[in-house]
Amino acid sequence: MDDTDELLDGYSRTVVGVAEALAISVAAITVGGDTPGSGGAGSAVAISGDGLMLTSAHVVDRFDRAHATFADGAESEMIVLGRDSLSDLAVMRTVSASLAAATLGNADDLRVGQLVIAIGNPMGFAGSVTAGVVSALGRSLAVGDGRNRRLIENVIQTDAALNPGNSGGALADGHGSVIGVNTALAGVGLGLAVPINAATRQIIAALIRDGRVRRAYLGVAGQKRILPPRLADRVGHRAGLAIVTVLEGSPADLAGLRPGDVIIEADGQPVADAGDLQRLLVGETIDHFLIVRVLRRGQPHTVTAIPGELEAA
Repeated sequence: MDDTDELLDGYSRTVVGVAEALAISVAAITVGGDTPGSGGAGSAVAISGDGLMLTSAHVVDRFDRAHATFADGAESEMIVLGRDSLSDLAVMRTVSASLAAATLGNADDLRVGQLVIAIGNPMGFAGSVTAGVVSALGRSLAVGDGRNRRLIENVIQTDAALNPGNSGGALADGHGSVIGVNTALAGVGLGLAVPINAATRQIIAALIRDGRVRRAYLGVAGQKRILPPRLADRVGHRAGLAIVTVLEGSPADLAGLRPGDVIIEADGQPVADAGDLQRLLVGETIDHFLIVRVLRRGQPHTVTAIPGELEAA
């Protein structure tokens, strides 16, 4: 340890260590740009040594190729393998360079107040590092592809400064594990990151394998409703998803679900809000019977629905 290291406090040593370890794994990304205003920029993080990189779907948007510039000056063309606007994630593969892969962590283990470090390329300033703490957990971020809208659940909120160009970059914990993909979708001054967890890993795997993520849908919109104590004791659920709207001709409509019904269970799993139902509507449930238990005028009622596939715009 040299004299400079001895002068650093514990906080600084942690941030410096993570920054030095991860900087080589994070690249500046540019896309398009053939005509004025047609291009874009952001960040990406290497997730495998054989050329896979993770970024935000809105960074690569409609483009199939991107250009990556790394902290050591290396450059590479990237091919977009797949993008998923409803999770705001995309996977690319480099065509000419091996990568120093970052370690992916698990955002489900985060705690409010925990140190996090963001690495990206805000405003075109490559390799920028900011640090802060986890400000809140369990936030939801609304994203969409023009026609469909969806909530990204359990988004990480941090006070680490994020600006345009940070999107797609790494949010790491104090051990240097990437636990989130930064996004500037929420606007300057509000630091949000899509969490890396089991659900995210499934999305990444689907993008690598198929280039897209298949999702089921019922065609309902609703809101959480707390059940009266006596009713909650009787049905064994404290809350449910009160249906406000049923899309005409949708699987929910064909199954006989109605506005005013309160969904309390689907596929044998409790449903307390829209997020619970959303997590159950994965690709495996498309075109398969789904048993939905609801409260209709305060009485238990069971319907059988066949979810369809949510089509991208």
